[in-house]
Amino acid sequence: MNGIRSKTEDLEILLAVADHGGFSAAANALDIQVAKVSRAVARLEQEHACSLFTRTTRKVSLTQEGERFINAIRHAMEQIAVAEFALTEQKTRPSGRLRVDAASPFVLHQLVPLVKPFRAAYPDIELELVSNESFTDLIEKRTDLAIRIGELTDSGLHASLLGRSPLHLVASPDYLKAFGTPNTLEELTRHDIIGFSDIANLNKLPTTPPISLPIHIKASSGETVRQLCLAGNGIALLSHFMVSEDIITGRLVSLLAESIQTPNPREQVNAVYYKHTQLASRIDAFLNFIKTRLDL
Repeated sequence: MNGIRSKTEDLEILLAVADHGGFSAAANALDIQVAKVSRAVARLEQEHACSLFTRTTRKVSLTQEGERFINAIRHAMEQIAVAEFALTEQKTRPSGRLRVDAASPFVLHQLVPLVKPFRAAYPDIELELVSNESFTDLIEKRTDLAIRIGELTDSGLHASLLGRSPLHLVASPDYLKAFGTPNTLEELTRHDIIGFSDIANLNKLPTTPPISLPIHIKASSGETVRQLCLAGNGIALLSHFMVSEDIITGRLVSLLAESIQTPNPREQVNAVYYKHTQLASRIDAFLNFIKTRLDL
């Protein structure tokens, strides 16, 4: 071949001439000019230093060399077509690892129920859920996106608002039976309050101005706060997405709902990722999937 590699397009034209029995027929099938067909075949014959077709005024037929060459390249061209199709499919069908970071209550109450249907819809995405009670560095932790509850302060992150989750002051029926039900915010000072140990803002009741609740039992995890509340240890301020079922079933009772200002910054639920990172199709697929299925 004298170091010259034939272009794929020329090989496709060659196959068309062989399959359709002539230059004009191949040109019609490929919707190109006959002259382009002639030039492609001429280039191949020059590169391989042999005649690939025998031409007469009535027909074009393959030479012995041409027939061997056609048989050799046909399978290779089919493999190229399959590879190109697979590459296109890979680009259009989301695939690869997707590492999602969120607080443990959000993972347990919102994401875990969606894992099975998400994997059924996107079997080529390798979903990895990571629980963190505090904000994590996305780059350091090799995280694709994070779900964050509350007001965002990092301007280097792009945010996609997933919705709002109202806040509830909640307590178990057993606790209220033992210690009474507070009817005013002032009466909260006479009750045991369960709160967060690491993020002080989570212990502020959204009123005007915000009230810092006196915390008697602290925990770093929102799920631990919920479990302490369910066990009758006191009153807690928690998001709707993690206590809605408890309220519906009567395991927890919502208190002083009219005293909680809404909307408020802590209600925000955002998916965040770095602005300079191109939104991969798997991240886009995940966000579009969960947005309509979250129970915030």
